[in-house]
Amino acid sequence: MQLVIKKAQSIHGSITVPGDKSISHRAVMIGSLAGGVTHVTGFLPAGDCLSTMHCLELLGVKIDKLSETELKIHGVGLRGLKEPDDVLNTGNSGTTTRILPGILAGQDLFAVITGDESIRRRPMARVVEPLRLMGAEILGREDGRYAPLAVKGTILKGIRYDLPVASAQVKTSLLLAGLLADGDTVITEPSKSRDHTERMLELFGANLEVEGTTYKIKGGRQLIAQEVDIPGDISSAAFFIVAALIVAGSSLTIENVGVNNTRTGILDALKDMGANVELLGYEEISNEPRALIKVGHSPLRSTTIEGEIIPRMIDEIPVFAVAATQAKGKTVIRGAKELRVKESDRIAALSAELKKMGADIEELEDGMVINGPTRLKGARVKSHGDHRIAMSLAVAALVAEGESVIENSGCIAISYPSFEKTLLSCNSY
Repeated sequence: MQLVIKKAQSIHGSITVPGDKSISHRAVMIGSLAGGVTHVTGFLPAGDCLSTMHCLELLGVKIDKLSETELKIHGVGLRGLKEPDDVLNTGNSGTTTRILPGILAGQDLFAVITGDESIRRRPMARVVEPLRLMGAEILGREDGRYAPLAVKGTILKGIRYDLPVASAQVKTSLLLAGLLADGDTVITEPSKSRDHTERMLELFGANLEVEGTTYKIKGGRQLIAQEVDIPGDISSAAFFIVAALIVAGSSLTIENVGVNNTRTGILDALKDMGANVELLGYEEISNEPRALIKVGHSPLRSTTIEGEIIPRMIDEIPVFAVAATQAKGKTVIRGAKELRVKESDRIAALSAELKKMGADIEELEDGMVINGPTRLKGARVKSHGDHRIAMSLAVAALVAEGESVIENSGCIAISYPSFEKTLLSCNSY
């Protein structure tokens, strides 16, 4: 499958983006561990979230699909999951693969977790090692460094653990294991990663204390089913925000976008470049803030991003790099080595593909240096099987002379099945 994109005259109108991927995963997982029926609206029916749903169904959770985006989850309680009669296949979802071991480690069951080729290359020791400190019995390739992982449920004990790298996936896995453990589990991370898990656990009634970047959860507290309304995903909105910023004559509004401050690093970075971005109609529903985002074409200037902002925009760095190709001066991205172990090596993949389009980009071990503005040209580029690389290249193609072809674009369905349709709806050629 390939995506063909021509240079755009403008990006305009009003759009919505699909439900937040991170929150969709957590709604299914936490709703499954709660007592009662959790009603979810705004669910993202994309490949990764459907993998999470399928795994929980194999674990004995009944999930009614009222529509593509509306679910009723019949929770089984903290320790009510059943031993699956098949391997739990997480597809391409790193979130599912890293969080599931924390949920399974304290259950009375045995399960095997695997995923696609990309997942089997991604590092799992970062979650396996602290879970083993809690008493978890987990085996895997290279002593648990890689999937497949085999989990034999046991009695867990609370621990104190300092995360070496800020990671919402690892933090979530440990918090959910802590929910099942005896005593308190205390986790500290070096900088704040996205906090959707903490917000949702609070909504569902967990005994959780948060102080800065330290999280203390008391084991054994039963969760209570809730109504969960999921806002639009800012990671999906970011592609259209950047498109409207770099295509001349553009004016776009994006409705009901999640603006949790652990996820708005992309907005802060773009504003630092001179971007014309406004948030309107702010409100909080289901313990998650959301707003309408209004964006218009803006002359951009270079900036440097590093340090604490990186975890707040890690998924948006590829499309931010596209914005940097159109900004005046040298933009520097540092401290983003995590990008090398995503669905692809995003630093290498993006650098290689944007160079084909004429970008002046230098690959660093932990980031990139991008000189701009550059006139991009249409080219045949590769997605590397990575949904965010594919969509970022599509945005770059909107300002490239001629026609661009993005090969293997089917991976976009991992997070944003309707991306091409939405792009066509607001694109003027």
